[in-house]
Amino acid sequence: MINTASFILESKTELLSTFRSKGFVIPATLFPCLFYLFFGVVFSHHDSHNYMYINYLIFGMIGPALFSFGVNVALEKQNGWLILKQLSPVSPYQYLLAKCVSATAFSLLVACLMSSLALFSGVSLSLVQWLLVIAIALLGTLPLCMLGLLVGLSVSAKAAPAVVNLVYLPLSLLSGLWLPITLFPEAMQWFAWLLPTFHISQLALSTIDAALGFPVYLHAAVLITQTLALFFVAQIKFKKA
Repeated sequence: MINTASFILESKTELLSTFRSKGFVIPATLFPCLFYLFFGVVFSHHDSHNYMYINYLIFGMIGPALFSFGVNVALEKQNGWLILKQLSPVSPYQYLLAKCVSATAFSLLVACLMSSLALFSGVSLSLVQWLLVIAIALLGTLPLCMLGLLVGLSVSAKAAPAVVNLVYLPLSLLSGLWLPITLFPEAMQWFAWLLPTFHISQLALSTIDAALGFPVYLHAAVLITQTLALFFVAQIKFKKA
């Protein structure tokens, strides 16, 4: 059972710990912004600004979810912090939820920075569309949090940054966040259905009628299933850590 006061305190601790790590904060905020400016603004056509913004926004927001879980959990596992957490009377779900809050808050910061840039880059969305896109991208970080957790529990602290990068960059490319997926061979287009980022992108693009046309509920169902499956596996590994 989760104690509210303790949960708020743990979430605050996670947030402070994250935002005090300059080695994480600076690259995790600057990298997606620079990437968006270079590829999403400079090399985009005037009629693709909205499309590029949405996909690069998702790319920027999933990074903190993957890295803050994948790398931090691996470090905490190595330092014995996870064992201490499991021995403490505090619910392990509280520990994981506090990390989700921290990752979501950081993703929201990235969304604010990228949206500020988008205002001056030809993006024209209504306020409702803007809020919907950010809300979908925020909810979409949940399966990535679980994936990051799984990586953090499975590899050593030294290997975690490299493994997370091996997941993050191909996940972004193969799900069509950098290039329209219709440019890929047919087999790769079907492979994208296995990737949560593809479904997050399709849900967000449906707000501007730029998705591939599959039912929204189908993408939502796949995402929920993937989140639950990843959580189930991560939970087993967490108990064995």
